[in-house]
Amino acid sequence: MSQDSQKFGFALSKENYILMAIGFAVVIIGLLLLSGGETKDPNVFSEEMFSFRRITLAPIIILAGFIFEIYAIMKKPKNQEPQA
Repeated sequence: MSQDSQKFGFALSKENYILMAIGFAVVIIGLLLLSGGETKDPNVFSEEMFSFRRITLAPIIILAGFIFEIYAIMKKPKNQEPQA
């Protein structure tokens, strides 16, 4: 079989791309949780900026999304055909 007749496909399977989309959605959710906390009056300090959601929860969710992205890229497909 010559090299011209070999099939060239995507580097990742459909399952990998679906998992990557899920990881991307998790990162976006974390960034949405991170937003907000502004004050209506710039002369008044707002403690709302330092809430548990913005300081602890959102960064953990963003980090989990990035770790899930690495897993989605590294995961091998279940039904991979042997290459000749």
